[in-house]
Amino acid sequence: MREQMTKFVRIDPDGGRAAVTRSVAVEAPVAIEINGIGYAVMMATPDELVDFAHGFVWSERLVDAADEILSVDHDPSGQGHRLRVQIAPTRTDRLLERFRHRMSDSSCGICGIENLEQAMRPLPVVPTGRLIDDAAIFRALTALRERQPLNATTGAVHAAACCGADGGIVAVREDVGRHNAFDKLIGAMLRAGETWVDGFALLSSRCSYELVEKAALSGCPTLVTISAPTSLAVERAKAAGIRLIVLARPDAVLSPT
Repeated sequence: MREQMTKFVRIDPDGGRAAVTRSVAVEAPVAIEINGIGYAVMMATPDELVDFAHGFVWSERLVDAADEILSVDHDPSGQGHRLRVQIAPTRTDRLLERFRHRMSDSSCGICGIENLEQAMRPLPVVPTGRLIDDAAIFRALTALRERQPLNATTGAVHAAACCGADGGIVAVREDVGRHNAFDKLIGAMLRAGETWVDGFALLSSRCSYELVEKAALSGCPTLVTISAPTSLAVERAKAAGIRLIVLARPDAVLSPT
């Protein structure tokens, strides 16, 4: 279930009150087990979770090829959802090493020299893609709104879209978390054997460095976000050879120089 109806009290400027009911996006804990190891618990929209698992494993750099993700089992429960992922045995050492680093993460972020080095690992340089026409970006921005049904009813979720070179939207995934939405999209593309080719990613969020990293790891040459970037996002995009388009609006876009 992606949404549920919830009762509210509407308060008007003049002090008037009225009972209203509106749709609210569902947010639920999703536990991810990889080869029997409890790896992470994410808060996510419980929809298209098999796509999410594939994209999450890829973004964590646990595999190098889509066929190294052997299976994903989705087990819904009363308290949330559990994703049991099996990856190739040849990637077990990488899984255990990454799990060890995650276990030493603090609640405020990543601490310690060893973890900082892990956080700032070099990104692959993305092959230069086709230079996207400005018109294609504006076309995708216009089309994205119609491809966000959950956000249309709840106003509370992000979208990640795969767009063709002409600005046509190929696929969209939604989630309460901007990282989750992008992982779902990447996972869907992996499962379908699709690549960015000469297209681009369009995200309905600010551009954080984590999203740039996901773009680089998925081979995305152009990343467009509706809101602003962080300084680290700009730096990481330049290092990975990603063309970054930010503050994308129907009337203007910005491209860091």
